Amino acid sequence: MSNPLVIDAVPGTSCADITREFDAPVEALFRAHADPELFAQWIGPDKERTTTTEWDFRTGGSYRFVQEDTDGEYAFRGVFHTIRENALIIQTFEFEGWPDQVSMDTIRFEELPGGRSRLVDRSVFPSAEVLENMIASGMERGMREGYEKLDRMLGEAR
Repeated sequence: MSNPLVIDAVPGTSCADITREFDAPVEALFRAHADPELFAQWIGPDKERTTTTEWDFRTGGSYRFVQEDTDGEYAFRGVFHTIRENALIIQTFEFEGWPDQVSMDTIRFEELPGGRSRLVDRSVFPSAEVLENMIASGMERGMREGYEKLDRMLGEAR
């Protein structure tokens, strides 16, 4: 049984608080976000294949990745504003299919007892409407399936 994904998005607000625990140390969880090859293996829904087309994982660096399924391609990009190893990533996130709708994500990596970890992400969108559109587009399913893939990947690495 996987750890539950919790998305707390209060209707009428532009913020979503996302929490998920992992049965792996914080260093492994952070590395899965930092390494473009690992990232491409777990990000997004099961049916989509991901390719990183740009990856400069450093404070001030940028990224871009493309997800592909039978319906087409979906590209995402952003800037890494702040990176603190094994602790914090502050980044922008933009779906190229909805240009100019950029969220700011503050992702914290917390160490838990027993070699476990917790990811805590606050995503701030430009408006409540943009957040509602993201949720309606399948954000929860994509995140849940992605984190389940990440669970499997982290488990195989142990």
